[in-house]
Amino acid sequence: MPYLVPAELQTPRLLLRQFLDDDWQDLHDYYSDQDATRYTFGRLLTEGDTWRIMCGMIGHWQIRGYGPYAVEEKETGKVLGTVGFWYPIDWPEPEIKWALARKHWGQGFASEAARAVQAAGKQYLPDISLISLIHPDNLPSIRLARSIGAEFEREAPYEGKVFHVYRHPVTS
Repeated sequence: MPYLVPAELQTPRLLLRQFLDDDWQDLHDYYSDQDATRYTFGRLLTEGDTWRIMCGMIGHWQIRGYGPYAVEEKETGKVLGTVGFWYPIDWPEPEIKWALARKHWGQGFASEAARAVQAAGKQYLPDISLISLIHPDNLPSIRLARSIGAEFEREAPYEGKVFHVYRHPVTS
């Protein structure tokens, strides 16, 4: 299947690209951090878990034609985490997801990457209205969603918990 969105996006500080074999090691900074995974997995993940999650994100591109990007800082070449399109079969709607290692929080990387993904979504997936599914206690993620123009729409159940749906703007 050809990709429906560019396989690579760039911002002033970031390269959003497909995942490569060794990227799981940088991703593990996120997935092995209790605070980072508190509202998603609710537990620390093993290296094997991180590798399998990365492979799932790669596979998402193959199945859907779009997916999460590895967020690489241009200056260092390090992968900070992932930001991109996400729509597993049990998800309520297509979403923009973000997950950066804690040491990169508060530096504007997530909003920079998410804005690039929003723009790509508007250009290449204009018929898809994107959400972000956020745990109601995840205040930093809620602040990020609001800062890039997403608005609270409703509550939605997922895996026995209640999450909030934030709808991304459909126009610039």
